[in-house]
Amino acid sequence: MTRTDHAALTGATWVKSSYSQNGGNCIEVTPDLPGVMPVRDSKDPEGSVLVFPIEAWRSFVAATVAGEFGHI
Repeated sequence: MTRTDHAALTGATWVKSSYSQNGGNCIEVTPDLPGVMPVRDSKDPEGSVLVFPIEAWRSFVAATVAGEFGHI
């Protein structure tokens, strides 16, 4: 995982999770960059962006769907 500056993401299309109906406490991702998944806090779009290798992100999503982190 790395952090990136916002200049590298100029023009990126951010997508909020479809599960954001919990009062807006959610993340946004942008699938615009090949091989990585940038992630940011939807409440702080000018804040830090974390960038994960795409395989790590896929593993995290699969583990979440499988319930490996418990029920939230």
